[in-house]
Amino acid sequence: MMKYTNRRPMAWLAAMALSIGMSFSPITGGNWESKFIKIEKGGSLKYIADEKGNTIPDFSRVGYFHGDVVIPDIPVVTTIEPSGNAFQEIQQAIDQLAAKTPDANGFRGAILLKKGSYLFPRTLRITAGGIVLRGEGPTAEGTRLVATAANKEPLIEVAGTGNIKEVPGTRIPITDSYVPVGAHSFSVKDASSLKAGDPVILFYPPSQKLIHDLKMDQIEERDGTRQWKAEEYALSFERQITRIDGNTIYIDNPVVLAIDANYSGGEIFKYQFSGRIQQVGIENLYCESIFESDTAENHSWDAVSFNRIENGWVRKVAARYFAYSCVNLGGQAKNITVQDCLCFDHKSQITGGRRYSFNNTGQQNLFLDCHARDGRHDYVTGAKVCGPNVFYNCTAATTHADIGPHHRWAVGTLYDNIVSDGDLNVQDRGNWGSGHGWAGVTQVIWNCTVRKAAVQSPWGGGKNYCIGLKGKKDDGRLKGRPDGEWEGQNRSGLEPASLYLAQLKARQSH
Repeated sequence: MMKYTNRRPMAWLAAMALSIGMSFSPITGGNWESKFIKIEKGGSLKYIADEKGNTIPDFSRVGYFHGDVVIPDIPVVTTIEPSGNAFQEIQQAIDQLAAKTPDANGFRGAILLKKGSYLFPRTLRITAGGIVLRGEGPTAEGTRLVATAANKEPLIEVAGTGNIKEVPGTRIPITDSYVPVGAHSFSVKDASSLKAGDPVILFYPPSQKLIHDLKMDQIEERDGTRQWKAEEYALSFERQITRIDGNTIYIDNPVVLAIDANYSGGEIFKYQFSGRIQQVGIENLYCESIFESDTAENHSWDAVSFNRIENGWVRKVAARYFAYSCVNLGGQAKNITVQDCLCFDHKSQITGGRRYSFNNTGQQNLFLDCHARDGRHDYVTGAKVCGPNVFYNCTAATTHADIGPHHRWAVGTLYDNIVSDGDLNVQDRGNWGSGHGWAGVTQVIWNCTVRKAAVQSPWGGGKNYCIGLKGKKDDGRLKGRPDGEWEGQNRSGLEPASLYLAQLKARQSH
């Protein structure tokens, strides 16, 4: 079981939170509960459904092994000292470990980089599972890794190979006319070919009706605007079958986008992903990028990049002077925990596609206790991101853009106890970019503190929630969009204080 505490250790973060707190006058008067979730005796949670049965979903099954396994401290098998040839030694040590057979727990061992500076003339690559890269401290006086190449490559890249492959002949239609958000079960035409433990894709076929109801085929045109096309908006959620009762399928993570027969319904199929690697950790490192000027971009963009990996972690990593991120999780990174990381002093132009301090396009990932300074979109998801995903207990200072889903229908994200001196938005972004449109749905803002927020719900497909926000309510970029579900603005004492922690505790204690 994972144990978390609220930690905001740096003085500038505390000062930032204080300055935000002084920008509004919170309403006091005792603790209160949301009308959507009630705390019952023993710590269990009661979810209050709307007229269609939709509830705020359970976000607790995210991160390393769904939060049910403590991130381990893997024994060191190789130790490397700073030297002029250290990069080659590190890459060779990684490659040698990759050739070894993992132990019973799937690990090959940890490589320890002793204190000092290491120059990286190119990307360090980990392409096999069970390997941990560990330093002796995430400060300039600890283990300092410096990207020296004049290109936009990551400093450290962790990636497997291949893609999700549908098992032929296993696709089955879902027969329910409506499966609400929050549900863990649904009926299929014939479950006889399935069994508990099967990995499945919960698949949403393209729906031109949904695109039309969202008015994303009517985006105001400007140079480069692309209207949404249904064939580009099929969604694939990774799930595992937990049990089967007749033709009723039960899954591990909830439905986070309603399955609606009016919008083409849903299907499931079994899948394989043979090239995805498992259990890689990056920890206790201080990363820098060489740069030529404050707006230079011919240098490293990411300190750590993950993709095609499951059940990994990045913890206690600091990133300074990168153009894009401290941690960038690709679309096929799943069940990754990013914890106690810091991203600051970006070097790039301050414009689109830069300074996404902690970026997630994968599934079932958890960012907690992270801090950002001088970024743009500090805690952000990309297009068509399939949840659940969680950002918990994170801060952002000296922000240049907003936090939240960035564009094109991210689904199922919890922003829990985020503190920022900037904005947090869930909205129709219209023709920004090449037609960002509705940024997301089933986005839950819980007990966050920001300068201002626009939280809207789309015309079709679902809702967004803003519970216990401290900060100003904003109209958003475009007028006339439906309000999200707002509750308890500038009211202190929300219980539970953290939705993620309450859901995790309730699940693990029952």
